[in-house]
Amino acid sequence: MPWEIHKVEVQRKDLIEAYLNGDASMSELCKKYKVSRKTAYKWLNRYIKGGGSLSDLPKAPSVPHRIFDDDLINIAIDTKLKHRVWGPRKILAKLKRDYPEIRWPSATRLYEIFKTLHLVTPRRLRQRVPATHPLGDLTQSNDTWMADFKGWFLTGDNNKCEPLTITDGYSRFLIKCEYLPKKSAEYVWPIYREAFLEYGLPNRIRTDNGAPFGSRGAGRLTPLAVNLIKAGVTPEWINPGHPEENGRHERVHLTLKQSVASPPANTLSEQISRMKSFQEEYNYDRPHESLEMQTPANYYSKSPRQWDGILRSPEYDTSTAIVRKVCSSGAIWLKQKEYYISSTLVGEYIKIDQSSDELKVYFGPVFLGRLVPDIGLKKPLLAKKPTIRRG
Repeated sequence: MPWEIHKVEVQRKDLIEAYLNGDASMSELCKKYKVSRKTAYKWLNRYIKGGGSLSDLPKAPSVPHRIFDDDLINIAIDTKLKHRVWGPRKILAKLKRDYPEIRWPSATRLYEIFKTLHLVTPRRLRQRVPATHPLGDLTQSNDTWMADFKGWFLTGDNNKCEPLTITDGYSRFLIKCEYLPKKSAEYVWPIYREAFLEYGLPNRIRTDNGAPFGSRGAGRLTPLAVNLIKAGVTPEWINPGHPEENGRHERVHLTLKQSVASPPANTLSEQISRMKSFQEEYNYDRPHESLEMQTPANYYSKSPRQWDGILRSPEYDTSTAIVRKVCSSGAIWLKQKEYYISSTLVGEYIKIDQSSDELKVYFGPVFLGRLVPDIGLKKPLLAKKPTIRRG
């Protein structure tokens, strides 16, 4: 017997009439007509409300797409040409900010326009790696600044450029973007000092463990970190092998690379000028998606902790602690025993906490380790980079 062919509307009507007449339950009818209960009830409700209409609704939108005139589209294109590395959402945010009275196309529509003009490149999605500890302390400006050197590149005149960057972790405000001849405390400290005098003191500065920021010595301290503590700032280091803990700062480096180093400038002086322009644009003009399309400058405010430029030794509570000065050999004496601490702390005062059975040693807020008789200073173990087994 050949298959009987019916129009979809006829089958829908047969199902509904059978249900309304009580010929079968909805479950039985759905099984017979091979539709879900949700679909069957949808057509039943439409039949009752629509007076019997069971035809498909038109798929075209009830309101046609708005056609934007060429002048608006040209403004959007001009903005994109001025900011090649910005995506359509950032372009749209800037257009709305600059021309708030105009109704602009959606970010999706702008993407299609830019795509036809070859002004966008599909983004390659990468798997996100979660941080090994939360950044929940970033609740306001100057909670934590983040600092690092961007990877080096050569300018057209064969000069090596490896900018030092400092950002505010909360607002993403780019505090410094400076070319330095060398990666040493001798050159980095003046940039820190200048930033402190201009913006005030942060509570912490987070860096990686490489020179001149950190070391393998007691407390990971370097001369640069010692200066930070004496200025009233706590140095903070990511765990070795975990750059994602400074992920917000690494993201700034990617934007910096795309904007001013791909390709690099013809000369070093031109490259430095590019970086200054980038800093201004990044802080005051470029919308930031994690800031609700506002700029970092909209979120950042200077620190209330102003600095007078004087480095002071940490102050300790001597009621529960012993204070010792690190001698020229890098050691201290306690109960006629010599304990080597660090050559970095020569001439500085450290605290030996006696509030527990252990003799815990600190320089300012930084824990250096425990004094163990016949062993010396026992430093805390650093977290190791996890081993990845393959195959």
